Amino acid sequence: MCGTEKAALVNKCSLTSTAKENGSTRTTLSSDAVINLDQLTLFPSLTSILHCDNDIGNAVVYRLTSNNVGWYMDKELGFSAVGLHRSQVLFNVGHSSRLSMVWMCRNILLVGYLSYCGDPMMFESYWREMGDKCTFEIPGCQSLSYFANKNNLCWFLEPELEEEIKRLHRVVGNAAVEDHHVVVGTGSTQLIQAALYALSPPDESEPTSVVSATPYYSCYPEVTDFLRSGLYKWAGDARAFDKDGPYIEFVTSPSNPDGSIREAIVKKGQGKVVHDLAYYWPQYTPITCCAHFDVMLFTASKCTGHAGSRIGWALVKDKDVARKMTKFIEISTIGVSKEAQLRSAKILGVISDSCLHPNSNNFFEYCQRLMAERWGKLKEVVGRSKIFTLPEYAPEYCLFAGEFSEAHPAFAWMKCNKNIEDFEKFLRAQKVLARSGRRFGSDPKFVRVSMLSREEEFEIFLHRLLSIQGTSN
Repeated sequence: MCGTEKAALVNKCSLTSTAKENGSTRTTLSSDAVINLDQLTLFPSLTSILHCDNDIGNAVVYRLTSNNVGWYMDKELGFSAVGLHRSQVLFNVGHSSRLSMVWMCRNILLVGYLSYCGDPMMFESYWREMGDKCTFEIPGCQSLSYFANKNNLCWFLEPELEEEIKRLHRVVGNAAVEDHHVVVGTGSTQLIQAALYALSPPDESEPTSVVSATPYYSCYPEVTDFLRSGLYKWAGDARAFDKDGPYIEFVTSPSNPDGSIREAIVKKGQGKVVHDLAYYWPQYTPITCCAHFDVMLFTASKCTGHAGSRIGWALVKDKDVARKMTKFIEISTIGVSKEAQLRSAKILGVISDSCLHPNSNNFFEYCQRLMAERWGKLKEVVGRSKIFTLPEYAPEYCLFAGEFSEAHPAFAWMKCNKNIEDFEKFLRAQKVLARSGRRFGSDPKFVRVSMLSREEEFEIFLHRLLSIQGTSN
């Protein structure tokens, strides 16, 4: 599972009245419903609850009929109840960051699912304002071939996407593109594996060591060792690495989880460095220079918020490394979805246009304001108590914005100042789920919390923090 990591209030909502309408039972809900975090199933003695008038938590049940078949719908995301049988209903519920509702005999429980993995739903409000600017049509005769450009080293990379990737980096000024090859992948996770494959010497007697400075991105160890490759193996904290021979170091800058700007640590002769720059965009951090590294990884999920498109790209200086990365993707998935690439190209183009046209709603300025507001609220809550602390970020001059600004990272790296050994466990007991510092190779007194959830979920998280502080005081 990949951070308002989860937060929830616990309460119940009861039926207030029932009436007959066209042979169906019509049910009105009381307005004091809040959230139950853990309840997922219906219990026995389910009565014939058929219709919901109210709109609670943006979720509503549309008519569960008495013929043992029904639908359970979130108005926007839509997940369904399957198999209404006698007194029990089994739910097919995906990982949704929206609030959902579960029906019971004498109580209606509102179940809260808040993102646990940095799901970037914060960006949704901007794209709603954009309306149909990103809408386009793909005819049935388009994109049938495996190939996008047979003359390109990355032969499955759509030319439109390559053009818009390079254009956006030129507009923002965060990475050099002129002397780099573009390799597209199914998210940056596939590109991490492709880079490991491409950078590991094939003829070594033992696997190449893979390291990153703590606190490192929590998925690096799992992604590295998942396939149990004989080419490479996770070797832990870069600061503690003293082994001779080849190695690969991941440098995540800004860092996930703590938002700090990082540089390579090991700096030995046989090493290769991969710069993971997923968060090196103006909404998260000042753009202080144009990155010009050998291998640089980016992802649409953290740049634009479109995590579901599963598009990432690498800027690779060395042609042989780019060819090997392309080969890895060819073998594992025979390329990358053309529909996802074309959609991403359209979205990146809209973002570039918004930055270049004075009367447009600048995407990065809009998102930077949202992030600044959220960090201001979180700092205010944390500042009311001595229980938690947050990192501080000194203002730096942003070349993109043309002014000094502070970093507003995608994640809050919170520390517990109380005599508590396991901060994650402490928060879990208070109905707040966060990711432990252990997952990042760090102290369990730290946790990572996502700043990218929807506004209503972020407000619940802040409310929960205040509740915890009140309890602790």
